[in-house]
Formats: sequence, structure tokens, C-alpha cells
Amino acid sequence: MKYLALLLLPACLAVAVMADPMPPRQNNKAPMMQSFESLKWEQLPQRPGMQLAVLTGDPNVGAYTEIRKVPAGTNNPLHSHSAGITNVLISGVWYTGADEASAKDFGPGSVIFMPGGWLHVSGCRPGSDCVFYQEGDGKFDYNPASTSQKK
Repeated sequence: MKYLALLLLPACLAVAVMADPMPPRQNNKAPMMQSFESLKWEQLPQRPGMQLAVLTGDPNVGAYTEIRKVPAGTNNPLHSHSAGITNVLISGVWYTGADEASAKDFGPGSVIFMPGGWLHVSGCRPGSDCVFYQEGDGKFDYNPASTSQKK
């Protein structure tokens, strides 16, 4: 009987712990929720014609998230960015690659990560404006190939 009690004690403790889980910790930060209709659009200074709506951070200073709008038919010649950038396509067909010949098309739902310093071409195919979520791990810049260095 004594041995039965020793065997059952750990099982009973395990059931008790699983039956009364601790509530999740709250970090007291308010969530950020933004409808597309209420975004505040501004012109992207580095690329006239493009618009952005900042969600978090500041792309002129450091890490950021934003929604970007690019007119259909936009072509960005060979360039790089100092920071790593992730794009998630919402609408339109975005293309990017190391050069025009190797550039691939990406439609809605596609995810593209470009490491900082990567020389590439990009743009929005004709037919429909491109809208995408963009996350940068540092300040946004646009460095044409003539001033970029391969890394």
C-alpha cells in the first residue's frame, strides 16, 4: 500500500498542475489595430509616386513596419537597401531579382526577404497597383547601383 501511494503521488500532482493552468501574463501594452481605410498615406521621398503608411517605428530613423502602395508599371532599376526588408504582397504583382533576366513575379500572399546590401531590381507589373506590408530592420534607404556596393 505504501508503494502504491508513492506511485500515485506524482500522477496526482501532474493532474493538479494541468487542471489549474496559470493565466497568461499581460504586458500592459495596447494592441495596434489599423483598418486599411483609415491609413494615413504620405509620399515616399526616395521614390516619387510611391506612398507609405507607417504602422510602427520610423523608416527615417530605424526599424519600422508600414503598408506601401506602388503604381502599376513602376520599375526600380538595380539598387540596394542598407537594412534587411521583408515584404508581404497584398495585391498586384511585384517582381524582384538580382537582374531583369532573373527577376520573378510574386502575387498576393507572397513573402520576400531582401538582406541589407543585396543588389536587385524590383517593381510593380502593369495592370494593377501593388500594395504590400513592409518590415525593415533598420532605416529605409534607396541606393542606386552606381552608389551601392555588393556585399
